[in-house]
Amino acid sequence: MSRKLRLMIPGPTPLPPQVSEALARPMVGHRSKGFAELTARLHGKLQQVMQTNNEVIILTSSGTGGLEAAVANTVNPGDKVLALVAGKFGERFRDLARVYGAEVVELHFPWGRPVDLDAVESELRRHPDLKVILATHNETSTGVVHDIRGLGALAAKHGALLAVDAVSGLGGIDLPADAWGVDILVTASQKALMTPPGLAMISLSEKAWAQANKCRAPRYYFSLPAAKKALAKWNTAYTPAVSLFFGLEAALDLMLEEGLAKVFARHRLLARATREGIKALGLELLPPEDVASPVVTAVKSPAGIPAESLRKILADKYGVLFAGGQAELKGKIFRIAHMGYVDQLDVITALGALELALNEIGHRVDFGGGVAAAQRVFQGGAE
Repeated sequence: MSRKLRLMIPGPTPLPPQVSEALARPMVGHRSKGFAELTARLHGKLQQVMQTNNEVIILTSSGTGGLEAAVANTVNPGDKVLALVAGKFGERFRDLARVYGAEVVELHFPWGRPVDLDAVESELRRHPDLKVILATHNETSTGVVHDIRGLGALAAKHGALLAVDAVSGLGGIDLPADAWGVDILVTASQKALMTPPGLAMISLSEKAWAQANKCRAPRYYFSLPAAKKALAKWNTAYTPAVSLFFGLEAALDLMLEEGLAKVFARHRLLARATREGIKALGLELLPPEDVASPVVTAVKSPAGIPAESLRKILADKYGVLFAGGQAELKGKIFRIAHMGYVDQLDVITALGALELALNEIGHRVDFGGGVAAAQRVFQGGAE
């Protein structure tokens, strides 16, 4: 019998049955009236989940494509851009700006620690001609949530656009984009939005659209003005991933039916139970708990035990897939995702498998210790 695989990684995430069923619907024409009606419905639902009144463009691409669109439509060659780098995905946003010829001012922060707002403000004062701030909401590589509200206030004060990579956090972490001054918001389908990979969603403020309409950077497939023109007729500029549109609507319906406040509270509860379970096993979390992500927990591997060896046992023997560390954290940490269609028993199963794998690799822990700690959190209920 083939082994059941339990995805505890930050994307792609498990799919609800309703999403899987929607994906199996018969194909329709993407220029049909029915598909235009679907696009219109999706637009309204995405505005609710993304907490914005701005237009939302759906791109058939990965989240990285959405990030590239954010840069390609607002950064002219030679424009000065501030890149906030505190992990792998902060580096990616930075690299995209470099590809498009920006003059990148880079602020580094230790991996596993949050962006320092005072340092950001100092850099903005030092470079009053900065056009765009590139920020990461939920840095998946480290399990840290950054202060987007604070960054929005700084961007507004200094007249810069704030572009936010919310690919992994949106839908699992409260992010009132308009209220917090986010000018460009990018997310994707395969994480907390519980849909397969292949869609990126991006919204722009009026200030960002003004920049996009006069931007000189080369762009074709990722031209947001072209996408906006098509959206006026509830259409897409190019062929969309039709089945993924079906699946995304099913996922958004589940979230809106549950209510965003409850969705966010559920993720916080799962995160708290996971962290308490990890600490009960004597393991160390990478980030401080006050900035730890509600959707992914980063854990330092025990001394002398390569994280990849531990992950291999978990995957090969127990069918539980954790994520590894990236770049400078490779082999040093493992990451447990608890986003989207993940529930309390998934967390308990993951912790139970971790106890088995730790003992097998030679790091002795008491069986049931991590599981019991998580159970106590769940029994206590909401915060």
